[in-house]
Amino acid sequence: MIGARGELSAIFNPSGLVEADLKSGTRDCELKIDEAGQSVAARLDLHYMGRALELAARGRGQASPNPLVGCVIVDESGRVIGEGFHVYAQVKHAETIALEQAGARAHGATCYVSLEPCAHYGRTPPCTDALIRAGIRRLVAPIEDPNPLVAGRGFAQLRAAGVEVSVGLMAREAERLNEHYLHFMRTGRPFVHLKLACSLDGRIATAKGDAHWITGERARMRVHELRHECDAILIGAGTAIADDPLLTDRSGLPRHRPLVRVVLDGRLRLRKDSRLAQTARELPTLVFTSEEADQERAAELEACGIEVVRSGGGLSAVLGELARRKVQSVLVEGGSNIASRFIKDRLVDRITFFIAPLIIGADGIVAIGELGIEKLTEAIRLREVEVERHGDDVEITGYPIWTD
Repeated sequence: MIGARGELSAIFNPSGLVEADLKSGTRDCELKIDEAGQSVAARLDLHYMGRALELAARGRGQASPNPLVGCVIVDESGRVIGEGFHVYAQVKHAETIALEQAGARAHGATCYVSLEPCAHYGRTPPCTDALIRAGIRRLVAPIEDPNPLVAGRGFAQLRAAGVEVSVGLMAREAERLNEHYLHFMRTGRPFVHLKLACSLDGRIATAKGDAHWITGERARMRVHELRHECDAILIGAGTAIADDPLLTDRSGLPRHRPLVRVVLDGRLRLRKDSRLAQTARELPTLVFTSEEADQERAAELEACGIEVVRSGGGLSAVLGELARRKVQSVLVEGGSNIASRFIKDRLVDRITFFIAPLIIGADGIVAIGELGIEKLTEAIRLREVEVERHGDDVEITGYPIWTD
């Protein structure tokens, strides 16, 4: 159980045999070994790595294009002597912040960090140098950083300096936490999160296009949390015209980079008096259009502050251009046409449905357009499915399984 300040008040194994009170960094507690014989040290490793991941998550919206990183330093007696997480604007990495708190006490301590420490010079010197200089005895991390500038070099440098390095603890949780960054580094394209809100019968609007509001306020606030986690939000021209949205992050949480607003508009139908156009000088707004799009219409939108990008390479070209701008994640909120295009091209990495307890009928607008699926064996299935309730609405999220 994690308290309001992130302190551990209890550790439980599946049968409830492990108990602890580690508030204020003390170890005045009794720990029992479970039936499987798991050691107290292993339990503490699990707790402190969980704490490092929890700290890393505090950087959501504030670390991009850098990864989310949290760090906990624990002395030889088991006391937490330093903690930190990375925020891009503050420059310092999580390890450096934690080491500064620990001071000389870091000598002989264990460092728990949510991602492999950097081993190169960027805006800051290598974290590996700082850890070695501080005398860290042991480092525990869940995964390697796939950034070509790191890619195992951090672990190698630490081991070469005599630091005991353990890798793999809570790897799945660490992968999920940094899924945007890791996907971008491994593939070179942004992580695509497709979000849809629909009725029980899979409709996103009535036959006349009325969609305000299918879901309730709590579900809509959850959508703003999803926007907060992403670098860009993307819709099609149809949604832009029908809804006249602002496409802003209204989560109330701090963010480092403004949310990039992207509209796919092959015929440049977006109006210059739309809310997107009227706020384009305040928030970065890109409109991707065809090579043949009307030059005068493009000039009108550009005069509003919109950047018009002519692209003839389909969705992959759009994502490639966003990647060039260091956009690591895109929340796709378009209608059925945009959704089906991304799915057909197998460019969706995560799907979230918000389902409202209402029925619209067969004449309503479907959530996803035709996919050409004829057999259930061809249907797109999800893995790691999670379900959460927001008032009367239900959120279902998972990762599509793409098969040949």
